[in-house]
Amino acid sequence: MRKLPDFDRFLRPVTSALSGPSALAFLPALSLGAFWLGGERALVSVTLGVPLMFAVSGIVNSQSKTRAGQAIGGVLPSDQFNLALSEKLEIAQQQEAGTACIAIAIDGFPEVADIHGQAAADHIHQQFCSCVLSMIRDNDIAMLVGDDGLMIGLHPSQQLDLEACIQMSGRIQSAVEEPIMLNGIGLYLTCSIGFSLNKTISGDTVSDWKAASTDALTEAQRSGPSTIRAYSSETRRRSLVRSNLRKEFEAALDHGDIRPWFQPQVSTDTGRVTGFEALARWEHPQKGVLSPQVFLPFAEQADLMERLGQAIRHHAFTAMRAWERAGVIVPRMGVNFSSDELRGPSLIDRLKWELDQFDLTPDRLTVEVLETVFSRRPDDVITRNVTGLAALGCCIDLDDFGTGHASIASIKRFNVTRIKIDRSFVAKSDQDPSQQQMASAILTMAERLNLETLAEGVETPGEHALMAQLGCDHVQGFGIGKPMPFEKTLDWMAAHNGKMNGVPKIGRQTG
Repeated sequence: MRKLPDFDRFLRPVTSALSGPSALAFLPALSLGAFWLGGERALVSVTLGVPLMFAVSGIVNSQSKTRAGQAIGGVLPSDQFNLALSEKLEIAQQQEAGTACIAIAIDGFPEVADIHGQAAADHIHQQFCSCVLSMIRDNDIAMLVGDDGLMIGLHPSQQLDLEACIQMSGRIQSAVEEPIMLNGIGLYLTCSIGFSLNKTISGDTVSDWKAASTDALTEAQRSGPSTIRAYSSETRRRSLVRSNLRKEFEAALDHGDIRPWFQPQVSTDTGRVTGFEALARWEHPQKGVLSPQVFLPFAEQADLMERLGQAIRHHAFTAMRAWERAGVIVPRMGVNFSSDELRGPSLIDRLKWELDQFDLTPDRLTVEVLETVFSRRPDDVITRNVTGLAALGCCIDLDDFGTGHASIASIKRFNVTRIKIDRSFVAKSDQDPSQQQMASAILTMAERLNLETLAEGVETPGEHALMAQLGCDHVQGFGIGKPMPFEKTLDWMAAHNGKMNGVPKIGRQTG
C-alpha cells in the first residue's frame, strides 16, 4: 500500500490515544481544571470542545484506515481500487514486473438467492468474499463487483506470470469449494475466474485492464462452472463480436427482426393441431436465421429478457388473431417465460392487458416454465406469479420434464396443466426398451395426477406411434413439423389436415 504522509503518521497515534478509553479518565480533571482556571466560559468550552475532538479524531482514523486500504470487509471502494490498481500498473511498468487483474464470480448465484432467500444470499456472499480475501497477500487489493463477485489486483512481482496466475486461481477455486454452513447444512459453491496480465492488455489504462479481466471471466462463465480463462487477443476479438451482436440485437428488437417461429403440437388421438409453440428467431439480414442459443446470452446480459418476451407474445397473439380471421382456430399458444420475466412484480397485470388487447381468453395461452423453477422457495416472486397465472386461467406447462428437480408436491402446488416430456426420454424410445420404460413411467405418473402430457422431440413415425400407444396426449417435434414463420403456417395446417382425413387413430385403444 501507499505510504502515509508524515503528518498522518504523527497524528494517527495521537488521535488514537485521545479517542481511546484512557482519555475518559481525564475528563473530570479537565472539567474541574477549566472551571478553576477560567470560570464558566472555560468549562463550556471544554464541554463543547472535547466531543468535537472525539469526532475529528474518529474521522481522521477512518480516513487513515481507508487510505491504508483497510476498508470494511477488506475491500476498497471502486474509486480507491482504481487508483491503487493504476499505481500497481505503473510500478509493474517501471520494474518490468508482472501483475494481474483477476475477476471472480460465484456460479449460479441468482438461483442460490432465489432458493435460499436474500438474507442467506448475503451471508453466502460475505463468506465467499472472506474466503477469497484469505487467499491473497496483504499488498494485494480487492473490490466488490455486483452481488456475486470480486475483482483482485495483484501486487507486482518478478515471478508473477501466466502459470502463477493459473495456480493462484486454482487455489482460490479450491478454497471457495469448501462447504459454507447454512442453517446447519453444508452448501457447496463454485466460482468462475478470468484474469488479465498487465503485459497482455491492448490498452494502457485501468479501464482497459479491468475490461480485459471481465471479458476473460465472461468466457469462463460461457464455458461452464468452475472454469478459469486468461485474457488474450482472441478473447478481445470474440468480445468485440459479442458486443457488436449485442448492439445489433437491441436494434433488431426495435425493428421487429426478432419474432416467433411456430412449431405445431398435435393430438395423438385425432392427429389434429392442438396448439403451436412460439420459438424466438432472429432473422438477421446478413447471418440468416439465428436460434436463441446465439442471442439469449446477449439479452440476459443487457437485461432485455422482459422486452424480448413482450415482443414474442405480441407477435404470437397477432398470429392467433390472423388465424381466426382466416377461419382456423388454434386452441393454444405456448410461450416460454424466462426467470427474469417471472420475477416481474407487474407480470400478471401486464399479461391481462396484453390478452385484452387481442381479445383472447387466458386459457388460450400456455405458459411454459422450466422444471428448475419449481425447486424454488414457495414464497418468492416467481412462485407467486406462476400460481397467479394459473389462477388467471392460463395453462401451465412444465417444460423439459425429467431433467430438473420438480417434486410431485410442487407440481400440484403450482397447478400444472401439462408436463412436457424431455426429448432425451423420447429419442429412440421405439427401439430402446430402457427409454420406453422411462417414458412409460412418466406417463403413468401423469395419468395418476390427472395431468396432460406432451412428448417433445418426436422425429420418427415409430416414436410417434409409441407415444400414442403409451397414452401421451400430444406430440411435438421435427417428425410432426419444424418451426416455421407465420407466413407458412396456414399452408402447413391445410396440408396436415388434408393428410389426416381418412387416417385411422393410433391411440392407446389400438395398442
